[in-house]
Amino acid sequence: MGVNVVEAGSYQVKTGAVFPELEQWIAKRNPSRVFLFMDENTKKYCLPLLQENIPGVVKNAVPVTVMPGEQNKTPETCMYLWEQLTIRHADRNALVINLSGGVLSDMGGFVAATYKRGICFINIPTTLLSMVDASAGGKVGIDFRGYKNQVGLFVDPGAVFIYPPFLNTLPEREVKSGLAEMMKHGLIAEEEYFSEVANLLKNDKLSAAFQPLIQRSVAIKQAIVSKDAKEEGLRKVLNFGHTAGHAIETWSFARQEPLLHGEAIALGMIIELLLSTRHAALPAKKGEDAIRIIMSCFSGTVFEEQDLRQIMSLMKQDKKNTGGKVLFALLDDIGWPVYDVPVDEKDVYDAFKQYARFL
Repeated sequence: MGVNVVEAGSYQVKTGAVFPELEQWIAKRNPSRVFLFMDENTKKYCLPLLQENIPGVVKNAVPVTVMPGEQNKTPETCMYLWEQLTIRHADRNALVINLSGGVLSDMGGFVAATYKRGICFINIPTTLLSMVDASAGGKVGIDFRGYKNQVGLFVDPGAVFIYPPFLNTLPEREVKSGLAEMMKHGLIAEEEYFSEVANLLKNDKLSAAFQPLIQRSVAIKQAIVSKDAKEEGLRKVLNFGHTAGHAIETWSFARQEPLLHGEAIALGMIIELLLSTRHAALPAKKGEDAIRIIMSCFSGTVFEEQDLRQIMSLMKQDKKNTGGKVLFALLDDIGWPVYDVPVDEKDVYDAFKQYARFL
């Protein structure tokens, strides 16, 4: 397993046998102190791989552990992390390492970027979702009052080091969750890639099968971000599936078993594929074919009328909206996204009713 490098403006995303590169990067930066942010899962399943491969770095790092899950991506958890940095005398030359999935990549980056007006952080993503999405791209943030990523910043990590064998520590449901973002990359950029991702779970050697496709997803995302780092135009296409998906995810938090991020985004893509056939130029057959592929990888969810009212209310709070209008990234065709498409409430309801036909 070699190392692939994607240039991401001010930093690099390295994928493969990255531990020697990681050790060299830290030595060259020579931080005053290293803080290792983890959640309970990454501490149990992923920290041992770091201890085995870079024992010197881990031995000298200050471990800081939080509870896992989107429900902990809050100002209260940030206060705990800021407190740990403060009482352990982190200065502006300290380094934060986020050994984590997407939740802590977002939150740990936000904490580092706001502590003493900004200290350096790097990401070592441990889930497929964080490898292909949250760890790179220059967005950090937290949830507020139940709304996704309501408070955040645009700030780059110092570097991203992706070690695909971490995927072998994940349950299948977590792997599938990451597939949704990869499918999104295919739908907005490369139809062939969308089909390849849909077949991934047929390969049981996860790290070997995923490495080249992780690199491709990172490259697709970075090609878009490099043209619009602050999401003023083109970068909005990366939100395909997310206007509906984030609302569905937040709605699901009240359920006994909430949806994972990728599961909610898969449902969001289905809704937005249906909207694309009415509010963009996507041919109906292409939309239905893509929906069936997504449904073959993800379980459907039944929505009652009261659920739709809650989801619609949440959608109206989406940070991408302007002037009270709910705006979507949609598809004119596979690989041809459009953005800032306003859709009225009735048509969103109709899309959810159409979705029920695929269950």
